[in-house]
Amino acid sequence: MSLTNCRRMEAVLSVAFALCFFITSGVHGDSLTVLQSPDFVSFQKGDWPISGEKIPDLVALTMGFSVQEDLAWPGLKAGPLFQRPRANVLVVVRGVDSLDMPNSVASYPLENPVPFTLDSVAETVHALFAEDTPVVLQLAPSEERLYMLGKANAVFEDLPVTLQQIRARLSQDGSVLASLPLNSLSRNAEADLLFLSEVQVLHDITALLQRHKHLAKDHSPDLYSLELSGLEELSRVYGQDSPQYRDATAILATVLQKFGEDVYGLYGNSTVVEVVTVKTFQAPLTRKSRSILESKQISNPGSPYNLAYKYNFQYAVIFNIVLWLMIALALAVIVTSYNLWNMDPGYDSIIYRMTNQKIRMD
Repeated sequence: MSLTNCRRMEAVLSVAFALCFFITSGVHGDSLTVLQSPDFVSFQKGDWPISGEKIPDLVALTMGFSVQEDLAWPGLKAGPLFQRPRANVLVVVRGVDSLDMPNSVASYPLENPVPFTLDSVAETVHALFAEDTPVVLQLAPSEERLYMLGKANAVFEDLPVTLQQIRARLSQDGSVLASLPLNSLSRNAEADLLFLSEVQVLHDITALLQRHKHLAKDHSPDLYSLELSGLEELSRVYGQDSPQYRDATAILATVLQKFGEDVYGLYGNSTVVEVVTVKTFQAPLTRKSRSILESKQISNPGSPYNLAYKYNFQYAVIFNIVLWLMIALALAVIVTSYNLWNMDPGYDSIIYRMTNQKIRMD
């Protein structure tokens, strides 16, 4: 083999190794980090990957709710039946695959990072605790998207929502600009202001919770869902190797660590705080549908033998309620019948006892 061919082979191998490194680091670098968790919600440390579409089910299970499909993931251990955390806080950070947060409880790789929402969990909280008006807050400052339910309407009515409101908040008293080491970040650049606005929102949420500490003392669980995309904008404008991006990453890691500790303390050490870091969201996979006229219609599309539908996941709950209620009623009837059969009317019945006394007096 000539020297030229050897050099060509070496160049091809180096490119192949570089592509493999890019694929493994870029695709599998996203992560789910548990910042805070009470003792009765046990996260096992390990490298078990979890799919992005299963994050809502994970949040529901940590709050003690049931899900339609079992979560076959060993990272979360089953906890006590009659204990649930008072709140769950999920922060989604776009534009970075991981953050350096050494005081976290556990961290897991995130695979298939498709966009997700906690709408199903919010509906469950509202349906089960409608009379207690729990706090449900879903906020994405970059998209000016806000959803509040229950007591959140009164507590967070002063929370700046639009980018214009948040940027005006940065110039007021108590702004994070006075306490953060900006370094290479600018107060005039558009991308920098977006990132600083999201940091300001985190600071304002904890400040409002400190003013309304009664929220942590009620019996209804609260739900917070925040989506931050300031790092993604900084990466697009300056690049990932820029000092602005590195400084913002360090600032956000410190702010999120403190945010988790503050919320955890405000709720009496009974809060689950998770951080999902995603470089970029992937488009969800879609199936190509076909016309319903192409196949023969049957009562159960999942069975070619026209069988009935399987029972849903609530069957076990309903069955146990009916079974044990029938057993309790049957035992009550048996005990009552036995006592009536062996009752002495002269001693055990007040009617016959008073009748005997009246007869004797006559």
